[in-house]
Amino acid sequence: MSHPFLDLPPLSAERFAAIEDAVARLLGTRQDVLITQGEALLPLEGAIRAAAGPGTVALNVITGPYGQTFGNWLRDCGATVYDLSVPFHMAVTAEQIREAFAEHPQIDFVSLVHAEAATGNTNPVAEIAEAVREQGALFYLDAVASVGAEPVLPDAWGVDLCVIGAQKAMGGPAGVSAISVSERAWARMAANPNAPRRSYLSLLDWKERWTDAGRAVLPHAPAQLEMLALEACLERIESVGLDVVMDRHRSAALATRAGAVSLGGGLEPYVSEASDAAPVATTLRVPPGVVASEVVARALTDDPTLPIAAGGGALAKEMIRVNHYGPDASAETVDRCLTALGTALGVQRQRVSFGSGRP
Repeated sequence: MSHPFLDLPPLSAERFAAIEDAVARLLGTRQDVLITQGEALLPLEGAIRAAAGPGTVALNVITGPYGQTFGNWLRDCGATVYDLSVPFHMAVTAEQIREAFAEHPQIDFVSLVHAEAATGNTNPVAEIAEAVREQGALFYLDAVASVGAEPVLPDAWGVDLCVIGAQKAMGGPAGVSAISVSERAWARMAANPNAPRRSYLSLLDWKERWTDAGRAVLPHAPAQLEMLALEACLERIESVGLDVVMDRHRSAALATRAGAVSLGGGLEPYVSEASDAAPVATTLRVPPGVVASEVVARALTDDPTLPIAAGGGALAKEMIRVNHYGPDASAETVDRCLTALGTALGVQRQRVSFGSGRP
């Protein structure tokens, strides 16, 4: 018996390279782009372990849980790490970055999460990148949650290591990811004796066996179904237009923030300033005496498929997250989520105009 998922012709090196080229177009980059055969944690960890070592002095920005993870990886590599933590309801500023440089002028590596879907904030990367360029530090950016929801421009910003995943705003698969790598990042990796080699984490192996070899022969069998899904995802974005996709996410975020306030049940945007709020997901703070996880459980009673979740860890008591990304960046999804939250809070909501962010 044949099956459309199983009986496929092998994915050629030429087609694999073409999908990498489509990722490069999405990012507007002329840097090398590698599609890594695993979820985005693979290139996120691989890039840090390749570029950082005992001689590295890193500024690690923490605006959510992933920033904390990056600091742990950097320390595990032997790097000296200075953490810059800001409250999860706000973004870091370029001025705070410059102050950290002034205090620790030896910093030569900066790690930053563009958008933290878990906490609903987004950082002003263009402004931060200018400060990083002034310092001359290598710039590592996690753009997994932001790509497709807001601009991600490695070349224009001067990002040396930019990791993306397709499973959020791009509306694609979770099983493959990608990273753009600047020439000076490659040089930093090549000079690092502790960079992974002959390892699944090794970006240098991919460069040597794939990119530098002319992308003629794949180093190993690719994740075929995930690669085809990524290709379809990129084609859909190109056909619709990236600006249209980003506008849908911005509209969903505005409508969710305004609609939550209009419920009258005491919900407030968790990220105080709209300019600091990520278009990919909106986090909401519950009123005193209300437990967020209980509200979410009630909201999901009639429709467990709604993209609503309580915050992670201690945030489960105070935070609700509405994940309006990919196909869920729509007026219908926002309306269903707000209606369910209103029912869970025992209030009747006003409708909010999608796109305007106004009742």
